[in-house]
Amino acid sequence: MQIFQVIEEAITKPPIPHEPYKQSLKNWAMYCLRDRGFKVVYAQNADFAIEPKGENKLYFKVTNNSDDVDNSCSWIVWDSAAKRANLIPKQD
Repeated sequence: MQIFQVIEEAITKPPIPHEPYKQSLKNWAMYCLRDRGFKVVYAQNADFAIEPKGENKLYFKVTNNSDDVDNSCSWIVWDSAAKRANLIPKQD
């Protein structure tokens, strides 16, 4: 899906680097997505959601530990060794 390419680019080429001692991963990810024009909204069973125009909400969770990832939604995973974020889209 093309939207996931845009989301991945937003977190792999961010407007500001993620500095864990300054901001949470969740706030940083939401900032990066808003900077790309996404409407980021509250989500009850996820960390946040985005509302693409004319499409259903896409739900996201964030983590620093790749062992947390399940298929409940899409994930943004921070790799502290590589100092970069990775997107793991929900598998249908």
